[in-house]
Amino acid sequence: MDTTAHDAAPARLRNAPIWLMSQVTAHAHRLVWEAFAATDDRRYHYALLAALEEYGPASQAALGRRCGIDRSDVVAALNELADRGLVTRSPDSADRRRNIVSVTPEGRRHLEWLDGALGRVQDELLAGISTDEREHLVRLLHRVLAHHAPRRAE
Repeated sequence: MDTTAHDAAPARLRNAPIWLMSQVTAHAHRLVWEAFAATDDRRYHYALLAALEEYGPASQAALGRRCGIDRSDVVAALNELADRGLVTRSPDSADRRRNIVSVTPEGRRHLEWLDGALGRVQDELLAGISTDEREHLVRLLHRVLAHHAPRRAE
């Protein structure tokens, strides 16, 4: 974050957590975009590959729900990943109208590269705080998100 711009902001903003989070988020987005642009990737590519690696093959709709990505954006991102040989699609044996997406070995290798790039971005973004402070920040952010997560009907 540009220290001069931060210092020039009114105190009400400088001390408002929501303003601070938006400033950090904007900086983080720029760093991730720059890192991923080196391989013509976007955050959707990373999210989809990570979900496939962690949870295994899935339908396009399930991937969209799991990653919080709109259906049309899922299709476009998967088309890009498939064109690069990072994922494959095959008809679902239970419903031939639905595709099941799987990550390829090349996709797994690419995900490892993206993990490294993201790790370097996180290190740059959070360079001013200790490992313990980073872990504490993650716990606090999880609590904020959990508080605002949609409640499931029981």
